[in-house]
Amino acid sequence: MEVTPTGISGCIVFTPRQFADDRGRFLEFYRADVLAQAVGHRLALAQGNTSVSRRGVLRGVHFADVPPGQAKYVTCLSGAVLDVVTDLREGSPTFGLSEAVALDDRDRRALYIAEGLGHSFLTLSESATVSYLCSTPYTPTREHELNPLDPHLALPWPEGTEPVLSPKDARAPGLHDARERGLLPSYDVCLAYRAELLSGGDLA
Repeated sequence: MEVTPTGISGCIVFTPRQFADDRGRFLEFYRADVLAQAVGHRLALAQGNTSVSRRGVLRGVHFADVPPGQAKYVTCLSGAVLDVVTDLREGSPTFGLSEAVALDDRDRRALYIAEGLGHSFLTLSESATVSYLCSTPYTPTREHELNPLDPHLALPWPEGTEPVLSPKDARAPGLHDARERGLLPSYDVCLAYRAELLSGGDLA
């Protein structure tokens, strides 16, 4: 499995090796040991989610309070999406910056998204099935969202697609509003929480 860091700390791309024959294909889309070596600690698997979306559906930007936050390991099982990770950690050197990664059923890439980072994606195919492995269960009182069309975020959505948002995402605050309301995670708090994970991380 190929491991590729991005320009945002805590956002890592994993590209699996695929084995093809006349029956089809086989691959390992998740390896706990590979992820642990890349991140520095094992991912606690608390919940697995699957979303099925039609073309143009735009989900996010979603994030959770830290601690404990919610780290995610995301892959596209069928179809294609443009996945965008945004650094929402106030005080981070890359605060407000985003990384866009194509996830699809051809290259089978997966994306690790650390606590404190925002996650969103746009469905590019007629339909797409996306799988998420999560470090903590969904907790509504700790979950937040930003409007993915906020001009201050300036996320790199491709032109020519009319995005379809949930009512909750459509009425979500923009980056500046969320910052003024104290909703964004602190980079220092995220670093301290990561240090706790590292101190207890068993990579054997």
